[in-house]
Parts: sequence; C-alpha cells; structure tokens
Amino acid sequence: MKKVGIVGGIGPASTLDYYDGIIKGVRKLSQGEDNPRIVINSINITEMIGYVGDEDSDKLTALLTGAVDELAAAGADFAGMASNTPHIVFDAVQTRSKLSLISIVEETCRAAVRLGCRRVAVLGTLFTMSSGLYTDALEKQGIEAFVPDARDQEAVNRIIFPNLESGVVLEEERAELLDISKKLIRDCGADALLLGCTELPLAIKPGDLDTVLLNTAQIHIDAIVREILSV
Repeated sequence: MKKVGIVGGIGPASTLDYYDGIIKGVRKLSQGEDNPRIVINSINITEMIGYVGDEDSDKLTALLTGAVDELAAAGADFAGMASNTPHIVFDAVQTRSKLSLISIVEETCRAAVRLGCRRVAVLGTLFTMSSGLYTDALEKQGIEAFVPDARDQEAVNRIIFPNLESGVVLEEERAELLDISKKLIRDCGADALLLGCTELPLAIKPGDLDTVLLNTAQIHIDAIVREILSV
C-alpha cells in the first residue's frame, strides 16, 4: 500500500474524518484488516485563513507547499489537503511541491459527471463560494453551478466559522443551513447540492434534502483510498 500524506488542521474536525474515513475505506475496499500508513501534517488554520482573507496567494501557496514537502520528507508517496478552501491555489502548490496531490475539486467534478448532474447548488466558505472554485470547474464540465446571494453566503460562512470548523453543530444553525439550501435549490432548479466545505456534512446529512448530496470530503477520501491501494 502507498503511504499517504494529509495536510490537516484546516479544520481539525474534518482532519479526524479523513483519518477515520481513510482507514475504514482501505479496509472495506481491500477486504482486509491492515491499516494504511498515514502521515498528517496539521497546520495553523488561523494563519491559512489570514492569507486567504488578505488575498495573499503567494504566502498561502508557500505555506501549503511547505506542508506538503514536509510530508514528502516523512516518506509519503502522495498527498491531499483535507479542506476545500486551500484548493484555490491547488495548481500552484502542485507545481511547486515534491508530491503528487489529489484534488478535491477535480474528484468532485468527476463524481458530478458520473451522477449525471446538470444544475448544482454550491455551499462552502465565503472564500470558496466567491472565488468560483467550484462554479468555474463544474461549468468546464458542462454543469451549471450556483451559489447563494451575498447575504446567504455571509450566513453560511458565519456558521462554518467558528462552530462547524470546531466540530460544533447547533440545531438553530443547522436549520438555517437547511433553509438556505432549500431556497437555493428551489430558486436555481438544482438537481444536486455540493457541500463545498469539509465540515458541512456535520450539519447536512443524507435524507435532509430531496436532492443528490455531493459530499466533497467523502468523495476526496474515496479517491485517496483508491490511490493508496493502486499498484
């Protein structure tokens, strides 16, 4: 099995999900009891979000590239970043880092195509929604993509930070997320909702909405599992 490196800590709750999900996924796919080799480099989310907020792509790229290179030094064969937001500089990090990276955005777009999605509603951090990270990538695949209006984007971001990032789900905030999702799906006629933040699945579960859920974290984990087991 290949040794995977994970850039984690962005946020801590989703890093735990990746660790648990990768182990369970490898055991299920391999039909064995062996645990995969995982190296986690937990970085400072406050530092990362600061660079994102300042639109300092150079410092953001340097932070993430350094984190990946540390994983390479620890013996990882490939890597993934356990968060959507840092993928706004994915191409630059991939070009400069010492390891091949699996992109959460690319894997999610492939999943949307496989599922026959045509109109996708996108939730995520303010940075993810406003950057076009998913809307642009989906549209390249012939899939229309939509984000909430400015007011609802701010509301979603307020729920993600700090509570969901810390693994805290408040029932009133969960209800607000579902209301925003239902409104967006209705207004744009979406046939899928993309959870473009790896903590959103803590609040929005399968069966909550009458539509396809694109759980980016699980899609990413599944791709990492396949790569671990690839020859």
